[in-house]
Amino acid sequence: MKSSLLIVLLLISCKIHSQFKINGSFEELDKNRMPQGWLFSFKEEQKKAYPVQLDSLIKQDGKYSLLIEKKGAGADFGVIDYPIKQTFEGKKIEIKGYVKTENVSKGYAGLWARIDDKNIQSIAFDNMQDRGISGTTDWKQYSIELDYKSEDVRTLHIGGLLVGEGKAWFDHFEVFIDDKPIAKATLKKIIVPKADLDTAFAKSSGIKEITLTDQLTTNLTIAGQFWGFLKYHHPAIAKGDYNWDAELFRLLPSVIQAKNNKELNTTLETFLDKLPKPDACKNCKSIANANYEIKPDYGSIFDSRIMEESVLQKLEFVRDNRNRAVNYYIDMAPQIGNPVFKNEKPYSAMTYPDAGYRLLSLYRYWAMINYFFPYKNVIGQDWNNVLKTSLPEFVNAKNELDYGKAALKLIASVNDTHANLWSGSKAINDFKGKYTAPFQAKFIENKLTITALHTDTLDVREKLKVGDIITSIQGKEVKDLIKEYQPLTAASNYDTQLRDLPRSFLLRSNEARLKIAVNRDGNQFEYDLSMGTLTQGRRDPDFDKAEPFKLINENIGYVFPGKYKNAMLPDIKKKFENTKGIIVDMRCYPSEFMPFTFGNYIKNMSTPFVKFSIGSTDYPGSFKYGPTIANGKKSSDNYKGKVVVIVNSTSQSQAEYTTMAFQSSPNVKVIGSTTAGADGNVSYIMLPGGLNTMISGLGVFYPDGKPTQRVGVKIDEVIYPTINGIKQGKDELLEKAMETLNKGW
Repeated sequence: MKSSLLIVLLLISCKIHSQFKINGSFEELDKNRMPQGWLFSFKEEQKKAYPVQLDSLIKQDGKYSLLIEKKGAGADFGVIDYPIKQTFEGKKIEIKGYVKTENVSKGYAGLWARIDDKNIQSIAFDNMQDRGISGTTDWKQYSIELDYKSEDVRTLHIGGLLVGEGKAWFDHFEVFIDDKPIAKATLKKIIVPKADLDTAFAKSSGIKEITLTDQLTTNLTIAGQFWGFLKYHHPAIAKGDYNWDAELFRLLPSVIQAKNNKELNTTLETFLDKLPKPDACKNCKSIANANYEIKPDYGSIFDSRIMEESVLQKLEFVRDNRNRAVNYYIDMAPQIGNPVFKNEKPYSAMTYPDAGYRLLSLYRYWAMINYFFPYKNVIGQDWNNVLKTSLPEFVNAKNELDYGKAALKLIASVNDTHANLWSGSKAINDFKGKYTAPFQAKFIENKLTITALHTDTLDVREKLKVGDIITSIQGKEVKDLIKEYQPLTAASNYDTQLRDLPRSFLLRSNEARLKIAVNRDGNQFEYDLSMGTLTQGRRDPDFDKAEPFKLINENIGYVFPGKYKNAMLPDIKKKFENTKGIIVDMRCYPSEFMPFTFGNYIKNMSTPFVKFSIGSTDYPGSFKYGPTIANGKKSSDNYKGKVVVIVNSTSQSQAEYTTMAFQSSPNVKVIGSTTAGADGNVSYIMLPGGLNTMISGLGVFYPDGKPTQRVGVKIDEVIYPTINGIKQGKDELLEKAMETLNKGW
C-alpha cells in the first residue's frame, strides 16, 4: 500500500516539475558540431557579416562558448537564438547569461529575449539596447527580466547579439521562472479556445472578387461597423467562442447579395440572432454615464434611417449589456493602459489576400482605431467616412503592391507618426527601391537641400555640394513628388512628412542611377547620380559626431540624449557644476529614460508635467484622463543655471515626453520647430498578409489639457535652419540656444 502511494506521489511530482533543460552551456552538439537547439542569425547576409563559431579556448563554463564576430558587410548585427516552445506557470521570467567582449564599437553586445504568442506576435521584448556592453570586457553575468503572461505565451526566445564592430562571446545561459530554475517550473496546460479550432477559412475567404455599386458600398460600410462593434462588445465573442475573422466570411456573401437596406437588415439580424443573448449587465449604463474626454462613435449602425427597429433594439441590448470580463481580442497593458490587440492572425502566407481577406484587413484596422485609438478626435477627418472611401482601394487591389498601398494609405490617414507600415510587405519595400542617394538631404526652407555628403567615391563630392537644392528627380518636379507620395507618408504633421519623404520615397529607387536637377546659387544643372546602399543612405553625420555630454565653453554645458546614459549623471553634475547654462539637444531619440533622473537634476521642486487619456475595454471607444504625473525634487545638487532644449521633427515620442518633463521647470526654455507629434506607448497591429503597423496607444497631454499629438510640444521660440546657414556649416539652432543662455531670461 505504501509503495503504491509512493509511486502515485512520484508520478504527481513528475507532472508538477517540467524537468526542462536548456543547452545553455552549449555542451550538446549536433552533427555539424554546433550546439543543439540553437539558431544562428536570421538571414544569409547576417551569417556572412556576423559568423557564429563554437570556441573551445575562450569559455566561461564547460567546454565551449559561442563567438559572434563582425567580419563582413551586408548586415548591422549578428545573433544567436534558442527558442523554447514549452509554456510554464508563472508571472515573471529571468534570463541570465555570461558575456565577454573585445573591441566592440559603433554598437553594443548583450543578451536578448522575446516572448511570442500563438500568432508569432511579440508580447514582450528586451535586447539590452539601453544598457549594452561596449569596448573590451571580461566575462560577466548579465540578466533580462520580462513579464510572463503564461496564458498568452507560446514561445520564449533567448540569446545573444552583437551590433556594430568587434567580437562577443556568450556562455552559460540560465532561465528562471518566478525565481525558480526552469527545470523546476510547472508546465502549463494550454486550453484551446473554440475560436482557435475554427479553421474553415484558413486558406481562403471564398470571396475572390467584388464589384462595387452604391448599394454594395453602403452594405459593406454598415457590415464593417456592425462586425467591429460586435467584436469588442459581445460577451460570447470576448470569451473566444467564435473565430470572428471566420464569422465575417460567413456573413459577407449575404451582405454582398443584399439588394437594398431592408435585405441588409434581414441579413444582419439573422446573423445576430445566431449569437447567444448576453446576460444582463448591472452597471454598463452607469459606466456609460460617467464623464469622458471622448465617447464612443458607432457609425451608422444605430441610425434609424438605415437600420430597422428590431435590429436597433438588439444592437442596443448588446451595447447596454456588453462584455466586462477578459476579452479574447483586446486587453490593456498592465500598469500602462495602452491597448494590446490579441489573437489577431497575421495570415502571413497571403501576400496578396483575396477580396474577403482584404475587407478583413480594412475592417480590423478600422475597428481598432474606432474603439481604441486615443487620438481619434484629432485624426482630421470623419473616421466613419474613411471606412467608406477606403473600400474601393481594398476591394479593387489587383496585386500585392495595390494591397500594400491601400493599407499604407489607410494607416497614413490616422495622422500618427507611430503609425506606419513598418514591415511585412515585400511589395512596398520593392516599390520604394533597393538603392538610395549617398548623401543626406532635408527640406530646408521647404526646399530639398543636400545637408551632408556621405561618400567620396565616384564624383559625388566633386559635383555636389552641401547647400545644393534638388529641384527635380527623374524629370519630375520635387513639389509634384511631394503631392504624389504625401498620402503614403504616415506622420502626424507636415514637418514630419517632409522629414520622412526623402529617405522613404523621393531619394529611393530601383534604378542604380537617378537624374536629378540641382540649383546652386541660382544656377541650374543636371547630374546623373550614382545611387548607394540603403545603409549608406541612413547615415546621420550629426549623430555620429555627437558626444553624450561636453562643455561648449566654461559657461555652457551640452547634453545629447541620443547617447546619454543615466550612469553618466554624476560626472555631468561635476563637470557642469560651475556653468551658467545647459543645452539639451533633443534632435534625437533618448537612449535612456531621463524624466526622473536628469529631469530631477534640472528641477528644484516637484511639479506636474503630463497626464494621459486611457481607453477602456469596459466601454470601448471611451477615453478619460488618468492622474497627473509630476517630476523634480529639491536637492542640494540641483542645477542652478538655465536650460535650453532644442527640438525639431526628429524629436519624437520619448523625446517629446522628456521635453515635457524638462519644460515643467521655470528655468527651462524650448526652441526649435514642430516636433513629430506622436507620443504615448505604442500598440502593435497585425494585418492580413503579415503587415506590421502600430499606433500611439496612450493620449499624452500637458496638465492643462493641451495636446501634443499632431501639434508637438510647446515651443517658446520657433526657429528653423536656413539654406544659407547649411552652406556655411552652421548649426543655427545650437547658436540660438547659446545666444539665449548668454542673454538669460
